[in-house]
Amino acid sequence: LMASGATSRSEDEESLAGQKRGSAQASGAIPKRRSSSRFIKRKKFDDELVESSLAKSSSRAKGAGGVEPGRCSGSEPSSSEKKKVSKAVSTPIAPSPVPTPGLAKRMKKSKQSLQVTKDLGRWKPADDLLLINAVLQTNDLTSVHLGVKFSCRFNLREIQERWYALLYDPIISKLACQAMRQLHPEAIAAIQSKVLFSKAEEQLLTKVGSTSQPTLDTFQELLHKHPDVFYPSRTAKALQLHWQLMKQYYLLDDQTVQPLPKGDQVLNFSDAEDMLDDSKLKDVRDEVLEHELTVADRRQKREIRQLEQELHKWQVLVDSITG
Repeated sequence: LMASGATSRSEDEESLAGQKRGSAQASGAIPKRRSSSRFIKRKKFDDELVESSLAKSSSRAKGAGGVEPGRCSGSEPSSSEKKKVSKAVSTPIAPSPVPTPGLAKRMKKSKQSLQVTKDLGRWKPADDLLLINAVLQTNDLTSVHLGVKFSCRFNLREIQERWYALLYDPIISKLACQAMRQLHPEAIAAIQSKVLFSKAEEQLLTKVGSTSQPTLDTFQELLHKHPDVFYPSRTAKALQLHWQLMKQYYLLDDQTVQPLPKGDQVLNFSDAEDMLDDSKLKDVRDEVLEHELTVADRRQKREIRQLEQELHKWQVLVDSITG
């Protein structure tokens, strides 16, 4: 009862004070200021947006949990609460270390596209075709690395990665096939002529005797007898050149490897060339002779320059004489 009486007394006092202010304004003691009751909206800044969202979330939480004691719903926040809100706004929120699945997919796609462009930049369509044909002939990537000359100096790891990409990467294999289809037929024929010889082809060539003098007809007959063994683009001339190379390295069946030279004994020109010491072949530099040669060269260049400058004068004289 005492609390209800106190509240009714405070309400009466506030109504009396309001009546006094209204009578004073009507009498003209305080000039009346014109003001619009319409609410004007304005754009909020970023910090105000964050502040208002925080205030709304805090009010929702308090409304759900219950009203704070000693505070009315329409009262403004105190200064201490404003400081807390400003501190909360000023502190940056740390980003989550775990990326979203969409971002991870985009990063993976970008890495794949970079790898594809990198491979397309170094590996030409001719290199891909040469790699495929060489691997199908030898079935050995190490032999391909040692025996095939690509447009770039690829190491064994790069050749392995490219071969696996052509086999298992759908994007790279599709782009490589499209590029190889656009090659000119003459370029394809030139690439196929450089394909390595397989072991079966070399076994047939080793049966040709080293003492015999085989002609192109001999190798052409060999091609007709074994069309399933030799590569389709092989010619009699290519077989003859490869047979001569095998004969040079003593790889034919009727050849035996010669022993290493002992002492001053020399078997052939290549062994003698290996025994030479290149440091002993270099001449001693003669500084006086080199100086004389540079001076003479400079003098000759000066004379040539003077003759070139006088050339148009002689041309005028010749034209005046000949009319």
